[in-house]
Amino acid sequence: MYLFQSAKTLVQKGFQVSVQAGAGLGAQFRDADYEQAGAKVVPGDPSALYAASDVVLKIRAPQISVGKDTNEVGMIKPGSTLISLVYPAQNKPLLDELGKKKANLIALDCVPRISRAQAFDVLSSMANIAGYKGVIEAAGLFNRFFAGSDFLMMNSSLGGGGQITAAGRIPPAKVLVIGGGVAGLSAVSAARGLGAVVRAFDTREAVREEVESLGAEFLTVNIKESGEGAGGYAKEMSKEFLDAEMELFAKQAKDVDIIITSALIPGKPAPKLITKAMVESMRPGSVIVDLAAEAGGNVETTKPGTLYYHQGVAHVGYTDFPSRLPGQSSSLFSNNVTNLLLSLTPPGNKDHFYLNLEDEVVRGSLVLHEGTLIWPPPPAPQPPPPPPKPAAAKPAVVTAAAPTPETLFRSKLRSTLGTAVGFSGLVGLGLGSPSPAFTNMLTTFGLAGIVGYHTVWGVTPALHSPLMSVTNAVSGITAVGGLLLMGGGYLPPGLPQYLAASATLLSAINIGGGFVVTQRMLDMFKRPTDPPEYNYLYALPATALLGTYGYGVLSSGNLIPDDLHQATYLAASLCCIGAITALSSQKSCRVGNVLGMIGVSSGLVATLGLLQPNPELMAQMTACLMGGAMIGGYAAKKIEVTDLPQMVALFHSLVGAAAVLTCVANYMIEAPEMLANPEAYGAVQLMKTVAYLGTYIGGITLTGSLVAFGKLQGADMPVVITVLNSYSGWALCAEGFMLNNSLMTVVGALIGSSGAILSYIMCKAMNRSLPNVIMGGYGTSSYAGGQAMTITGTHRETDVTTVASLLEDSKEVIVAPGYGLCVAKAQYPLAELAKELTKRGKRIRFAVHPVAGRMPGQLNVLLAEAGVPYDMVFEMDEINADFPKTDVVLVIGANDTVNSAAEEDPNSIIAGMPVLRVWLAKKVIVVKRTLGVGYAAVDNPVFFKDNTDMLLGDAKKVCDGLLNAVKGE
Repeated sequence: MYLFQSAKTLVQKGFQVSVQAGAGLGAQFRDADYEQAGAKVVPGDPSALYAASDVVLKIRAPQISVGKDTNEVGMIKPGSTLISLVYPAQNKPLLDELGKKKANLIALDCVPRISRAQAFDVLSSMANIAGYKGVIEAAGLFNRFFAGSDFLMMNSSLGGGGQITAAGRIPPAKVLVIGGGVAGLSAVSAARGLGAVVRAFDTREAVREEVESLGAEFLTVNIKESGEGAGGYAKEMSKEFLDAEMELFAKQAKDVDIIITSALIPGKPAPKLITKAMVESMRPGSVIVDLAAEAGGNVETTKPGTLYYHQGVAHVGYTDFPSRLPGQSSSLFSNNVTNLLLSLTPPGNKDHFYLNLEDEVVRGSLVLHEGTLIWPPPPAPQPPPPPPKPAAAKPAVVTAAAPTPETLFRSKLRSTLGTAVGFSGLVGLGLGSPSPAFTNMLTTFGLAGIVGYHTVWGVTPALHSPLMSVTNAVSGITAVGGLLLMGGGYLPPGLPQYLAASATLLSAINIGGGFVVTQRMLDMFKRPTDPPEYNYLYALPATALLGTYGYGVLSSGNLIPDDLHQATYLAASLCCIGAITALSSQKSCRVGNVLGMIGVSSGLVATLGLLQPNPELMAQMTACLMGGAMIGGYAAKKIEVTDLPQMVALFHSLVGAAAVLTCVANYMIEAPEMLANPEAYGAVQLMKTVAYLGTYIGGITLTGSLVAFGKLQGADMPVVITVLNSYSGWALCAEGFMLNNSLMTVVGALIGSSGAILSYIMCKAMNRSLPNVIMGGYGTSSYAGGQAMTITGTHRETDVTTVASLLEDSKEVIVAPGYGLCVAKAQYPLAELAKELTKRGKRIRFAVHPVAGRMPGQLNVLLAEAGVPYDMVFEMDEINADFPKTDVVLVIGANDTVNSAAEEDPNSIIAGMPVLRVWLAKKVIVVKRTLGVGYAAVDNPVFFKDNTDMLLGDAKKVCDGLLNAVKGE
């Protein structure tokens, strides 16, 4: 029966829909449902309905009868179009009568089995139901458990070999499925879901992967012969192959408990695969389900349309399996027919009905055109030969790519020369060192850089946004530089001290805001089912660290050893390293923020202990630190989650400003004294160098971050913001050298390494070099520079109702979000939709591209904040191989990151860019406001592919609509 939701879709497209009264009662659809959908319910004699309809949608072919009331063909309006199951090879009289009516006849059973026509294929939809229902029928007749994990028994322990109960072990049922088409695979899936041991056979080798992916065993015979045929069906096999096949089935019949057959050959009776002798060799209580019974059956003893027993073996020969699930069958059937009807339009125009004979789907399924028989269509092309096995191709690839001794020598020479230059330069710095303190600081810097490099690489990609935020917070260690240069009493005495106080204030804002933002981000990843963490217990090591330091200061009187301060700096540095190390796991990430706060606070306390300021100056320092922290914390709490990248960029600018102010203040304080001392020439030159570097890098960080804050919506922003993050670290290192402070040097190297690695990851994700991005370059590293390919074809649009039905009928769904999701704030209804579909047994996953947001990991944070568990979110490298097995991909607000031109067109400016291969899925739904290009200004061929439908509109409204449609509201 035609679904009333589908009727609503047609009404929205401008069709006038009429439905025969009572037509939906068998599927529990009321006439009122159709009237509410906008359709007209026609009571009484159907002749008026036929006579007034330009297009007639039926399940079965119309009847031919001499009686006036039963001759449906006679009621059909001349020149109209009939769409139904026809089986033209078996219904010649029907074709003749419809030809007299000058009718157009589209046979749903003749729709070609190509990728674009999957949405129209009622045979596959009904076969899917038949396979599932066949297993359910078998389970009802079988006299034992299937032993699946869905059956929970008292005192039972489920394992791979059946159930263990108090009464003993129950072995699993053994099921043989013959035929690996849609019905067969559906039966395999259902039987495996019930816990049975499943074996499957098909003549097509391509079916093996599908069967094995469902957890079943794929059976083969010793004779190598391909069963691939045209149109998606298997071909007839040779006598030798059939003999080996029958031998296999005879052996299996003695071992298995249930046999389900689904083998069909188009236009011919079903092949007999199970003989009477095989049936009689099966154990009493066994079950045979013959899904091919309507075509004569695959089993010699099948009686089509009946259920009976032959020597204790149940035979299910029903010919109406889909009708035994009327609601589900009607849903799938009507969706298929609606999709087909809406596709019958002229090229480039979606506004009216038209039979385009150039269209492969129309030509293949159109039996009568204006009464003229044009069926069968031209023969379908034979499938291409299977690709060569990887094992055979592998040696050739290895041989072609094998390096010669000369290339190996040149590569190694370049590497060793670079190492030699590095070593020489390092020793040269020792020769030109103005003091031992510089060399010691250089050692600290080198070791800290190596530690930071290896630490940052261990951070999980989903936590790259918190990584940037926590490094931004610890970069507030620039406050140490400001404290070291502050002076006076309650107020600074001069300009240098005012600059230092300003640097301290700005750094404190960064510290307070950075840690609050980080905690907000990390809390979003916490699931309701996660165990308590008790991170407040880290107050114990924090108290121990500061208490020990305080005891050392108080017990030393006026002679506080410098080693005490340096040891405390070391502890603070290790805490900052631990803050990043903890981000390697979702379980430990919130500990990282706590360690970062311990590290920064202990570093500031050690600096105050080193300075021993008088009470008035201490009040000034405390005011700057506490006031700044409060300002930063307040701002970070108020910011919207979608604006977190802007907040991080703004905090970066504060670090840059603090570095500039500190360097200028230090030069103003130290330069007059040093320049007056001729013996301090080396120290003066060192101070000038590092002050220049700190001011220059800090200035770039300041101005660049302010620009990024103002325009965080460009395609290159993920790279720009990571580069600025790195710059803030190197500016902090310069301050550390200038002030001979190991804490600033270690933390600066850590932040610099973090930003540099994230920049590399972002550039790699776009297949571009860092200079290309920073200097505003054009194209990727693989861009050939020629004319980009021309995209042809027209897009197809769909609606919320159709997509909701598609999601309900799918098992594997992947959502590919983009920045458009953030703009529309659609993550909240999307998260609810994912939960609703998960409750219904669907597997929902999210695929995130590294540069999908405006900063690394932004989409992970947004999805977590909306309530999407982090174990449902996957990185591009983790999920790209799964798209071919996916039923539906929902692309929301993404464009360049799912653009197939990156792989298909070497002349595209995004050629070679790693992208999410969404187009390999069975069905792609793209949610966008328009068909416009993305930030790279490149047309997307995915929008025009055969398996893609466009759902145009605001992402939030679309997701709200999908959620309501799935819930049935």
